[in-house]
Amino acid sequence: MNITLHIERLILDGVNIAPDQRHLLQASLTLELTRLLTQGGLAANLIEGVAMPKLSANGLQLTGNNPTQLGQEIAQSVYGGIGRE
Repeated sequence: MNITLHIERLILDGVNIAPDQRHLLQASLTLELTRLLTQGGLAANLIEGVAMPKLSANGLQLTGNNPTQLGQEIAQSVYGGIGRE
């Protein structure tokens, strides 16, 4: 199964990541979300394909400003909204 996921915009209120560190957050988020989707798959209602104009992820308790850790935490939260339960 091929999964195409396009995240146009990610809004992180109250998170302060230096501009030169944003690529680390993006790479970490991509890697973790890919891992989760590969291992767990999509929710049944998304398998046939769907466009979601908005996904409100589960609440997060972000710990620190480590971009790699933040990317993983965000990916896990996003997966909670699209992954197989």
